[in-house]
Amino acid sequence: MRRRDSIVLWPVYFDSSRTRREGRRLPKKFCISSPSIDLLEKAVKSLGLIYEVYREAAYPRLPWIKMGCIIVRRGGERKLQVLKKIASEIMKISGYPTRNV
Repeated sequence: MRRRDSIVLWPVYFDSSRTRREGRRLPKKFCISSPSIDLLEKAVKSLGLIYEVYREAAYPRLPWIKMGCIIVRRGGERKLQVLKKIASEIMKISGYPTRNV
């Protein structure tokens, strides 16, 4: 059953090597190459969000790759707003120059 107060985050959402059709959700300038579930978890944790990690989950469009996912409690924000916050945090953590998201 789908939970309305939560958002599912997949590493492919933040992967600059993927196309929009393959699952990327943000412009390439806000993404990094091949983000891991651990990096995504660090970003979510540093933002102080409530989350659960499922390391063996497979992205529906790539069911043969177990990349993992994170379910985040949204807290009244839209999904795109949460994705942009997490993307900027990933950029900080990974050492990329930060951009205004």
